[in-house]
Amino acid sequence: MKTLSQSPAKNPYDPSLGMRILTKGPKWIAVTAVAVLFAFPLYWVVVTAFNTKHGVYAIPPHFLPQFHTSPFMYVLTHTSWLGYMLNTVFISGSTVVLVIITSAMAGYALADLRFRGSGAVLAAVLAVILLPAQALLVPQYAVALHLHLLNTYWVQIIPFAASTFGVLLFRQFFKTLPRSYWEAAQLEGVGHLRYVFRIALPLARPAVVTVALLTFITSWNQFQWPLIMTTSHSVQPIEIALSHYMQTFEANWRKLTSAVLLALAPIVIVFLLLQRYIVDGVAGRDSGVNA
Repeated sequence: MKTLSQSPAKNPYDPSLGMRILTKGPKWIAVTAVAVLFAFPLYWVVVTAFNTKHGVYAIPPHFLPQFHTSPFMYVLTHTSWLGYMLNTVFISGSTVVLVIITSAMAGYALADLRFRGSGAVLAAVLAVILLPAQALLVPQYAVALHLHLLNTYWVQIIPFAASTFGVLLFRQFFKTLPRSYWEAAQLEGVGHLRYVFRIALPLARPAVVTVALLTFITSWNQFQWPLIMTTSHSVQPIEIALSHYMQTFEANWRKLTSAVLLALAPIVIVFLLLQRYIVDGVAGRDSGVNA
C-alpha cells in the first residue's frame, strides 16, 4: 500500500517578514502621519458642522460628530443656496462639454493630421501652460468688457472652453490608435469629424473621463475669475456664495461649515466614483483597443 508523501512542515517564522516590517514600517508610519495631517482639517469641518451650538466652543472639544442637521436645513431653506448651486452646475457642465469637444478635435489634429506648422502649434500649446493666469486678468477683463460679456454666464464658460492638458492627453491617446481604424473608416466614407466623435472618442474613454473630471473640479472651484467678472448674485457660482456667507454668518461656524460641506459634497462624490479612470487616463492605459 502506497503512502502519500507529506510535505515538510513550514516554519511559522519567516525571517524575511521581519525585515520587510523593519524596512517598510517607517515608510507606512510617515505616509499615515501625512494623510492624517491633511485629512484632519476636513474632518474637523465635518465635526463642527454637525456639532451643537455650545459644543463648538466646548473645552475639551468634541472630536466625534454629534449629527445635528439644523445648520444644513437653515442653509438650504433660508439662503439662495439652490440658485447658486444651479448656476455652478450649469457653468461646470457647459465647460466640461466644450472642453471635451475642443480638446478631442485639437488632440486628433496634432496626433494624426499632417499639416505645415504642426510642431509650432504643439509648442504654442505647451507654452500656454507656462503663462500664469494672473498675468492675463487685465487684458481678459478688457476683452470681456468690450464684448459686453461681463456679469453673464458666458464670461465664466467661454474663456475655459479649451484646455491645454486636455489637448495633450487626447493627443497621446489618439497616437496609440492603429492607423488601420482611420483607413477602414475612409472606405466607409467617414470624414475626419465623424471619425473623431464616432470612433476615436469612444475608444479614448479614460481620457474623456479624466478630462471631464478634472475640468469639472476646476470649474466648480472657480473663485477669482467670477469674483472679478461678475457682480450679480443671479449668475455667480457657489464659491462666491461661500465668501458672502462668511460675512453673513460671521462667527456662526456651524452654518458656515455646513455651507462648505454642501459645496464640497458634489465634487467629492464625483471624484470617488470616477477616480480609477484618472490613473488610466494619465498613464495612457485601457484605451479601449485590444492588442
